Amino acid sequence: MMQRTQITLDPTEHRRARRRAAELGISLAEYVRRLVRQDLEGPTVHGDPMSLFALGDSGGSDVSTAKDAYVAEAIASVRRSR
Repeated sequence: MMQRTQITLDPTEHRRARRRAAELGISLAEYVRRLVRQDLEGPTVHGDPMSLFALGDSGGSDVSTAKDAYVAEAIASVRRSR
């Protein structure tokens, strides 16, 4: 059973919400119900979560395996320039 609820919107919000509901072909009440339902369900995950593991992959960089050599080279370069 549905529970009746009354809300108050400012005129601009009301007009925009009615317009958006009309664009979707639904009533203002259904539009508000969908927004509440969407908010209560939480965020929707889009895409493959496994893609996060490749965020720093440059496709061939060896920084993770050769970082010590790169740091040593940089220090040596600074010392030579002094």
